[in-house]
Amino acid sequence: MEKQRLYYDKKFLGSMSGRPIRILSEYLFPLESFNKHQIDSTIVFFGSARIENKNNTPINKYYSKAKDLSYKITKWNLEKFDGKKFVVASGAGPGIMEAANQGAYEAKGKTVGLGISLPFEQTNNKWITKGLNFVFHYFFMRKFWFIYKTKGIVVWPGGVGTLDEFFDIITLIQTKKITRNIPIILFGKDFWDGLIDWDRLIENKVISKSDLDLFVIINSVEEAFEYLKQNMDI
Repeated sequence: MEKQRLYYDKKFLGSMSGRPIRILSEYLFPLESFNKHQIDSTIVFFGSARIENKNNTPINKYYSKAKDLSYKITKWNLEKFDGKKFVVASGAGPGIMEAANQGAYEAKGKTVGLGISLPFEQTNNKWITKGLNFVFHYFFMRKFWFIYKTKGIVVWPGGVGTLDEFFDIITLIQTKKITRNIPIILFGKDFWDGLIDWDRLIENKVISKSDLDLFVIINSVEEAFEYLKQNMDI
């Protein structure tokens, strides 16, 4: 009679009863990988998967700018911190996420991809560092790793997912669930100006005017780079 190896029973691990183990795996595996690669902190790029890049040629200005900013951050990280701090991380997909990873790769630094298994989106992009290329099942565990090690966030033009990620982080900061300093940049005035009617939210007393201090809107790569350097905890 064949013995049942309880520690590696795929049927159990894939069941509802095995869910806590799967969730724990999505915490422990990235933790071990970050420690192995000696990554102290990250800078996270959020943005749309639909901002195109064809044949390695950007056809959208935001792809080019995201790649350029990632390149500058990574070069600075390598020169000042031996590649261990402010490692660029993205959601691992195409569009802005790919631009972030590509810029860091071309700067010859490490770069993190925190992907998610979805039925309608392609696999993780090719620019992510081996050993730092993750695919999550649980959105909440992926969000945890976006935030846990981050020292700065750049939010690029994007849709529902990008806005969800942006509001998630400012909610945690506004409610003091996160007390450490995390500068947040909304990149691209022509996209962000007027997209959300912040004044109306203030007028209706559903947010405070001081909540607008949780982020800044910036339009240039150089300005974004300098803002991060001056406002992140080093």
